[in-house]
Amino acid sequence: MPKMLESPKPLNADKIAELADRGEDVSRFFTGKGKMMPPIQRVNVDFALPMLQELDNAARELNISRQAVIKTLLRHALDQQNLARRAR
Repeated sequence: MPKMLESPKPLNADKIAELADRGEDVSRFFTGKGKMMPPIQRVNVDFALPMLQELDNAARELNISRQAVIKTLLRHALDQQNLARRAR
């Protein structure tokens, strides 16, 4: 039985970065359809225990992480603030 050719596995970002560091053309790995995301900056936030418990309860109910709940609620609050500012 003849061997079937396997399609090559896609390279992860670290491997692509290594190729780029060596000066190789990595444009074939990019479609130009995505958008550049700014770098993530970590922050520390202190929460009172009752608020933390509320966040954990919401995370459990939604079956998502605590971090995802915080990001979602904060995004919603910022969107509401921006809408209110534009309405003035």
